[in-house]
Amino acid sequence: MHVPCNVLRTVVLLGGTSAVVVLTGSAFGRDGLVVAVLLAVGLNGYVYLNSDRLALRAMHARPVSEAEQPALYRIVRELASAARRPVPRLYLCPTTAPNAFATGRGPRSATVCCTVGMLELLDEDELRGVLGHELAHVYHRDTLLSSSAAALASSVSVLTGLAAAIVRLAVPSSREYDADRRAAELTGNPLALASALRKLELGTRCAPLPAAPELIARSHLLITSPFHPTARRHDTHPPIAERIRRLESMAA
Repeated sequence: MHVPCNVLRTVVLLGGTSAVVVLTGSAFGRDGLVVAVLLAVGLNGYVYLNSDRLALRAMHARPVSEAEQPALYRIVRELASAARRPVPRLYLCPTTAPNAFATGRGPRSATVCCTVGMLELLDEDELRGVLGHELAHVYHRDTLLSSSAAALASSVSVLTGLAAAIVRLAVPSSREYDADRRAAELTGNPLALASALRKLELGTRCAPLPAAPELIARSHLLITSPFHPTARRHDTHPPIAERIRRLESMAA
């Protein structure tokens, strides 16, 4: 049976974290080793089962109904149908900062979250491009790896450099290029996503999120960096200009 690359990366991430915990505990003798093993097992279980809830809670997101956002539901259903994949749950984040992210253990338990600022900023074609990008992460099982990395990073979020290192090691920036490409193929409109990325970048300059440790640990989940350019020391996103160039090359 084929095992997706991102599933293997998640196993390596959680296994490596467990190894560090157990190795540290063994330095304190047999009792320390037993405690470390129990801690490692508990941490892995907690991260696997709750990483999506933690990400949504950090962004103060709530479920959004079809009555509230009929266009959002329609677009997601159309894209999911075109991909022949399950329709994710939809959440709304009450911030003017324009952005979106996906989280969850797999396609059948995934959630896509949009901010109010993004829904107000983008037209329907651009929104379709962004949603296609997030669904690409879901269907390629990027969300399992990125959500797990975010949960682990947030557990040490007071040590911002360490949290950022966990994310950088676990989540390659090339995943954004891949999701952009898959979104363009799914929607058939790479220029719409390129336009959306331009707007999101400009919108973030006007309404950035604060670079708090808790948000830094999860910023890689978002389609673009949510921070002002002067506060992107730990950013894991590839340059917007290069993402746009690649999308425009696809259109050409």
